Amino acid sequence: MLGLNYKLEELEKKGEFICTGVIGTGQMGRGMVSQMILMKGMKPSIVVDINIENAKKALLYAGIEEKDILQAETQEAADAWAKEGKYVIASSIDFVTKSKAVQVVIDATGVTEVGAKIALDTITNKKHIVMLNAEADCVIGPILKKLADNAGVVYTGAAGDEPGAVKELYDFAVAMGFEVRVVGKGKNNKVDLDCNPDTVREEATRRGVSPHMLAAFKEGSKTMVEMALMSNSTGFIPDVRGAHGISGQVSELPAKFSLKEEGGILDKYGVVDYVDGIAPGVFVIVSSPLPEVNHEMQYLSMGPGPNYVLYRPYHLCSLETPLSAAMAVLDHKATIAPIKGLVSEVVTVAKKDLKAGQNLDGIGGYTVYGTLERAEVAKDLNLLPVGLVSRDTVLKKDVKKGDLITYDMVELNEDSLLLQLRKLQDKMFN
Repeated sequence: MLGLNYKLEELEKKGEFICTGVIGTGQMGRGMVSQMILMKGMKPSIVVDINIENAKKALLYAGIEEKDILQAETQEAADAWAKEGKYVIASSIDFVTKSKAVQVVIDATGVTEVGAKIALDTITNKKHIVMLNAEADCVIGPILKKLADNAGVVYTGAAGDEPGAVKELYDFAVAMGFEVRVVGKGKNNKVDLDCNPDTVREEATRRGVSPHMLAAFKEGSKTMVEMALMSNSTGFIPDVRGAHGISGQVSELPAKFSLKEEGGILDKYGVVDYVDGIAPGVFVIVSSPLPEVNHEMQYLSMGPGPNYVLYRPYHLCSLETPLSAAMAVLDHKATIAPIKGLVSEVVTVAKKDLKAGQNLDGIGGYTVYGTLERAEVAKDLNLLPVGLVSRDTVLKKDVKKGDLITYDMVELNEDSLLLQLRKLQDKMFN
């Protein structure tokens, strides 16, 4: 991100701006639109939501006057209005993905099937795509990255989301010549595998968030998805299925995330994990083989070594995401993206006893949750990625609470674009 501010300021001085399309104006999308209004050299030019009033409110809340907002009727009118530096709202994603004015699209829907279409349409129309949709990214990220490379555009995850924040720390440490041994994130509540939208509804209402979203965080599925993105962008793997998920403070992490023979918890280095007690921060554990580097790290109060923690105590979620859009356009670089095929997979676990013929419902619901596993293990065991589960998924056999669910246990919706892309990905990276 170094120097991005100067590049955006230069655009502003020249009277130019990055024309951005934002799809999805829930809590994350609204905050992103408001933050982008404050930035130099870029605009949320076309804002889309299935409920067009939500798109309009996102701009009004950001201080945009109603006279400067056009409800799109035709693509030509929308593009002309956007090029003038004004703002367009629409209910169809086509007004963004097919726009000749928009340079970069941000998917803030969080819906896997919708995210697949947004990404594919955006790449097909040769625009950069920023995925603030980790759920879709962890299922089909590699094939979308490959398609984007072939189209000459950038496929990237979002700055501000924890995987993006971790990747920035990781890149910093690697650039300095440190050996990175662990990458990870905080979790701000203990895992409750039994929670569902009903059990968290009161808290969700009090906090003004979706019960499904809160349940996805509390059951740990969101953490597993975020760690999968960290894994797929670095090559790091979970030390154990689901990761260790220890409790601890920042100062304790270097010792705890050392090998068992060194007094820690790990069987190996090169792993991804999470910690209860350091949220909303992210971290990497690093080491150095050289005495002078260790001496200076100790002098700088980084601990006794040989492991040290680099800790960022915040991530600003969607407020940072426009930086990824700017970097894609100005530098043709991704904040975070898969380095190859999947390294880790978020697989499906039964949340309760389930019966044949029952429909499943995905993370944050009533029937299943996700846990992290190495992709090669998931493949060998034929484990079902939790991101492919939807309300159209039908169970073909009885399953006990806590059982892993495999592909052969379910009937998937074969018309799903997400599923078709996943099948192509599996062939491509087999």
